Amino acid sequence: MNVAIYPGSFDPITLGHIDLITRALNIFDQVVVLVAQSSRKQYMFNSRERKDLIVKALGKRKNVKVEAWDGLTTDFAKKTGAKIILRGVRSSTDFDHEIVLAQMNKKLAPDLETCVFFPSAEFQFIASSAIKEIAKAGGDLEAFVPSNVVKALKEKYARR
Repeated sequence: MNVAIYPGSFDPITLGHIDLITRALNIFDQVVVLVAQSSRKQYMFNSRERKDLIVKALGKRKNVKVEAWDGLTTDFAKKTGAKIILRGVRSSTDFDHEIVLAQMNKKLAPDLETCVFFPSAEFQFIASSAIKEIAKAGGDLEAFVPSNVVKALKEKYARR
């Protein structure tokens, strides 16, 4: 089975992420959305909340699994037998970051390949950090994130 891992913080998942997952399912037998945890980041949603938001946003798509992982993506790949890491690249800044990650991952796991997807034009500008800023200011989020995420963001900011 041709399994691809799509790691990220997904804080929160956006329509751009969902577009990438949907397109990847046309190429790979299975996509594992890997909710990553980094000690360098402060998250709006904890890993369980992020995983639940993704599961609900994806609905009943076949051949998609959502996992939370607190470790190296390469270790997850070794554990599951996956051979491909999916990454989304919106800009040259993203590319510069992703090429370093790809080379590091290749050194850690020589059998693991990185596959880069470019966003569909309507999603190229969407970033989770910008989504949180819009949510904080009470802006309209419908064009950027699934409805369950709109609701979750509103609830988070209502409690602050």
